[in-house]
Amino acid sequence: MPPNAPGIVIVQHMPARFTTSFAERLDGLSQIRVREACDGDSVVNGQALLAPGNYHMLLRRSGARYYVEVKTGPMVHHQRPAVDVLFRSVARTAGANAVGVILTGMGADGAAGMLEMKQAGARTIAQNEKSCVVFGMPKEAIKKGGVDEIVPLEDVCQTALKLAAG
Repeated sequence: MPPNAPGIVIVQHMPARFTTSFAERLDGLSQIRVREACDGDSVVNGQALLAPGNYHMLLRRSGARYYVEVKTGPMVHHQRPAVDVLFRSVARTAGANAVGVILTGMGADGAAGMLEMKQAGARTIAQNEKSCVVFGMPKEAIKKGGVDEIVPLEDVCQTALKLAAG
């Protein structure tokens, strides 16, 4: 992503001990700032917030300010953090102002939330089968009808930026 990319929120199925170092690693490899989210962090251009392991992350809004809520709660699809929790909050909070992306992964987490995002007017992207290590999560989102674009991994960034620009 370019340094001026729209704000990004990420859920990765990882245990608590690994998300901090994963965010630090991505930060060192990226043109944008990447860090583990804290409750109340603003979603701003040029930054990605990664849900901390063992915590759900939700998007909230106060006026023109988008921010994240980091909280515990029941596991969803045997996961905490869960993609569905984030995507559902994005559908309610940002609607057509959002772009959703689902990448390689096992299971169905994210499929229902991505459909809710699409129904709320968001544009949605799934990684294609050929470029996935595990096609489970994108496949389930596609089957539910929640995906607008299916692209190889190397085209996800460009497609997301294009859709975000309108």
